[in-house]
Amino acid sequence: MQVNQLLKSLVLVPFIGLVSFSGFSQDLDPYLQELISKGLNKSQTVKINDINEEQAALDQRLAKSTFIPKVTLNGSFTRLNDDLTFDQETQELLMSTQKLLIKEAVGLPFNMPFPEGIELRDAPNLQDKNILKSSVDVDWVLFSGMEATNAIKASKHKASSLNYLGLAEKDKIAIQIITAYDQLALVNASEKVLVTSEEYLMEQDNFVKKAIQNGLATPIGRKKVELAQQQLEGKKLDFQHNKILLIEQLHQLTGEDKERLKLMTPKLQMSGISNKSELEKRNEIKALEAAEQATLYKSKMEKSNFIPKVALKGHYEFLDEGLSLLDPKWYVGVGVKWNIFDGNQSRIKAKKTELESLKYRERIEEAEEMIALSVINAQLNYESKIQSLKIVEKEVELAQDTYDMVNKQYKSNLASINDVLDALTALEKTNFKYQEAVFNQRKANTELLHAKGVLNY
Repeated sequence: MQVNQLLKSLVLVPFIGLVSFSGFSQDLDPYLQELISKGLNKSQTVKINDINEEQAALDQRLAKSTFIPKVTLNGSFTRLNDDLTFDQETQELLMSTQKLLIKEAVGLPFNMPFPEGIELRDAPNLQDKNILKSSVDVDWVLFSGMEATNAIKASKHKASSLNYLGLAEKDKIAIQIITAYDQLALVNASEKVLVTSEEYLMEQDNFVKKAIQNGLATPIGRKKVELAQQQLEGKKLDFQHNKILLIEQLHQLTGEDKERLKLMTPKLQMSGISNKSELEKRNEIKALEAAEQATLYKSKMEKSNFIPKVALKGHYEFLDEGLSLLDPKWYVGVGVKWNIFDGNQSRIKAKKTELESLKYRERIEEAEEMIALSVINAQLNYESKIQSLKIVEKEVELAQDTYDMVNKQYKSNLASINDVLDALTALEKTNFKYQEAVFNQRKANTELLHAKGVLNY
């Protein structure tokens, strides 16, 4: 293959014509998608947001547990300084009553003396001094006055808000990885341009050597070619350093092995255009809307403090010995708690939360305006980069034709070596400019997809 054909095959990418901007797609190769997945799994920010989302989900479960019966087992031992008994007069009254009952049972008139030989029982203690108790309590909220219900909804929307924030953060990380990946592709493409320029210089060097041998050129011409070769080596070194830095950046973003990153060969090609045109709501807006709903339900929860609450209470004693004469074996009851006035605390808290929701509403409107502007800006920028790419493609063609013409003139002694090197430098610059134009077009496409909320990875 001739050198000119080689150059064109390396640097000229078939141009996709500027068509109607009905929709866009992001061309991601499988390895880039793998890097993005690894980057999302590695990101500490994403992990922290996932933990926050999990905490919000636990808050929701905690609010739901309000309606689950609570069962408590109790056990205790108490020793008093003495038994608790009736006072002396009450004990005498109980003994006299016992005698009357016995007389009535044996048929003696109440005014007859109490018969001998019959034992009387002492009055039982009100409470023995050794108290051993074992019981179970059941507490069951039947109606929380909508407080728990609103708390469940508030925590649900909070979890949703955190989820959307996490998706927005993932978009940012994906864009960073895509940009670094495309920059590495730009470095690789630029290195190919330098290789082609090097081949051109080698061709010129060989030609000058033969011309010197035939007395058709001076050694100065050869020195100029050698200087151009050294300058080219310096550029290759710069690009190699840039490649090392980009691999390090991708390693930090994704955790991917550096040796594997060095082996990848990303290609810099113009992003495709698809038929997807719908403008979707950005995750940032969804997060703010969910946060607004969470604060509204939180306000309702605080207002519901004045609604009566209904709960069931149950108690059962396992041991009879430790009970006093007044303690029940078991009981079940339903109670109502109605907070009539709490010093305006609930009303003030609810008002404060309502103001917080108003702040979210203002943020939503501000974000919507900024996103609408960013979509227009990204659209115009994308169209500009497409047009710039089209112009640069023509510049490459012109620079290529110019170099071919000057090179032929030089070989026919109609142009100097300086003219050839200048034409080669111009060709090299336009080739670099073309690769940068492709990179800028891909970056503009990514920004437009992100602005429209349709960035997929």
